[in-house]
Amino acid sequence: MVLQSIWFFLWGLLWAVFFITDGFDFGVGTVYPFIGKTDTERRTMLNAIGPLWDGNEVWLLTAGGVTFAAFPKVYAVMFSSLYTPLMLILFALILRGVSFEFRSKIESDAWKKVWDTCFSVGSFLPALLFGVAFANIFQGIPFDDQGLYHGNTLKLLNPYGLLGGVLFVLLFIQHGANWLAIRTDGDLQQRAISITRKNWPILVAVAVIFLIASYFATPLYDNYFKNPVLFLIILVAVIALFATRIFSAKQAWFKAWFASAVTIMGCTFFGVAGLFPNLFPSSLDKAYNLTAFNASSSPLTLKIMLTVVVIFIPVVIAYQVWAYILFKDTVTKKDLELDDAY
Repeated sequence: MVLQSIWFFLWGLLWAVFFITDGFDFGVGTVYPFIGKTDTERRTMLNAIGPLWDGNEVWLLTAGGVTFAAFPKVYAVMFSSLYTPLMLILFALILRGVSFEFRSKIESDAWKKVWDTCFSVGSFLPALLFGVAFANIFQGIPFDDQGLYHGNTLKLLNPYGLLGGVLFVLLFIQHGANWLAIRTDGDLQQRAISITRKNWPILVAVAVIFLIASYFATPLYDNYFKNPVLFLIILVAVIALFATRIFSAKQAWFKAWFASAVTIMGCTFFGVAGLFPNLFPSSLDKAYNLTAFNASSSPLTLKIMLTVVVIFIPVVIAYQVWAYILFKDTVTKKDLELDDAY
């Protein structure tokens, strides 16, 4: 049971790290058509995340791989139940990745407009659908003891699911705008700052509504009432959210970005802590719930995986920290003239 509990925590942690790292990419892409007024500004935005976005997606592969290897039953039922939204996310991510490389291949406004649209949609759609998917997991998915899904895609677009999607989009917009404030200057930076200030009160309102709605729509709070210490997760997320605004007002942009990262971590673990030990709960019958204990791989598999994680994850983290430090400076016109610039 200890191994299963450790892997449940790591499963949640990997999803949280993915949302933190690729979240600001999604946020930049979502605001891209609204604040990038000229081709130079749009290229600046692309290059602000260009050296990092593909490395950030390693965490998506890791989170998906851990789900498959550590909890194969969950992987099977999740991908059959949430097949349509997950495939939409996959296609959107492919379009977004291709848009980075194809946009500057032809000097044509129409050509660039197509790939700008792909970049923006490929950023907004995953942000929305990840939120919808996880909100539905929080309230339970209608599947039976055979893992068969009793519903359709429209059932996933319920009020609570959509609320989760909106929350994710707003979190990522805040995160992405903070990143742009770090890596841009001039009018583009001022527009990004304006986004952080306008988005923040809306984010706070939606976050409060989501917390209240979670009490009525999900069983998440059961664990919190049994173990009141878990309320510290919500407290940390709230403090970090307000710290984001405070640091923004002081123009301490990296601190604001870090605070928004902690907010995303807190929001993710709000759900993960409430779910435990459930990984994929059924809304039809609690007996059908897939948990860390009834859906895990063998203890030997979990031990081998834990050894691999202990050795290699610190290496990946060290590399990404180095990359973030290396590309922390403002994107300049000289950067845009480089052969490998987008």
